[in-house]
Amino acid sequence: MEKPQEEMQNLGFFGIYKETIKTIFSHKKIFTRISITFIFPLSFFLLTHFVVEDTLDSTLNHDDQDKPYNNSKVENLYLYRKLSNPRIVYWVFIIIYMTLIFLFSILSTATVVYTVANVYSGYNVTFKKVLKFVPKVWRRLAITFLFIYFGFFIYNGIIGLLFYIWASTTRNETTNTNYTIAIFYILVAIYCAGFINLTAHWQLASVVAVLEISCPRGPMRKCVTLIKRKRLLSWFVFFVLYCAFAGILIVFFVFMYDGMLGVIMTLVCVFLLMILFLVGYVAQTMLYLVCKSYHGEPIDKMELSRQLGGDLGQIEPTLKVNKDINELGLPQVQV
Repeated sequence: MEKPQEEMQNLGFFGIYKETIKTIFSHKKIFTRISITFIFPLSFFLLTHFVVEDTLDSTLNHDDQDKPYNNSKVENLYLYRKLSNPRIVYWVFIIIYMTLIFLFSILSTATVVYTVANVYSGYNVTFKKVLKFVPKVWRRLAITFLFIYFGFFIYNGIIGLLFYIWASTTRNETTNTNYTIAIFYILVAIYCAGFINLTAHWQLASVVAVLEISCPRGPMRKCVTLIKRKRLLSWFVFFVLYCAFAGILIVFFVFMYDGMLGVIMTLVCVFLLMILFLVGYVAQTMLYLVCKSYHGEPIDKMELSRQLGGDLGQIEPTLKVNKDINELGLPQVQV
């Protein structure tokens, strides 16, 4: 990973993933601890919530008086069925789930990006340092996540409106069937392209929020600048990740209620999803470094150390920093 800046800017699709895998395996101990502590819970909650939510939906829609509870998804929810207002339980679950996903997404992003930055800078990183760093950036990263979530909400609302208009105008259509189908596929393609584009901006903005704490512009504006002329590369990087994510979900849904085999496959899918998330977080940091190098923005390792709090390594600069300046967060040095 300690490549010169000239080489970093020339990394393509395969180069990014090659460096990603190389970095993970060369520092597998710290990445394993991060994965078990933060990424595994994220993966577990993300998959198991489908089972719980589907179960609660089935219970809410089930008629207690007219239909026996033969569905395997709800047969063990006797206490839940006795609640006077089960919809409250449903929405409490949704709120708790979203909170946990949001929390572990922030923790996973901050810890992995910080670790990769240490590796790139040539510093030794420990799990203790990782935990000490997270409180410094969690608020900035959380605000970035909220802006992105709001952007996805607006985007999905607009695309949903377009699909509604398409469905309304073609509901009674008896001719030009090929034309209406073509419009549908065009809308799907537009949605997928826009979704991947938003994802690329989201991931780069997350890295900026962690690594460029003193950036005068916000992470979102900064990522728009970084992604210029590297947009196609970023699309391919995240498109592959989403294809793998979709494949894991398909396997999970196929075996979700298949008895003991379903339990085993769920654990397998959680493990695969954990690995996928780890690769994705490292790859998005690599993409950030590539974009920085491509635009001629120097990746100064001493500056990177200062941005991350000045406690990454054992380097002793030749200039002495007085007490007043050191209060601003610069590393303490000795001469």
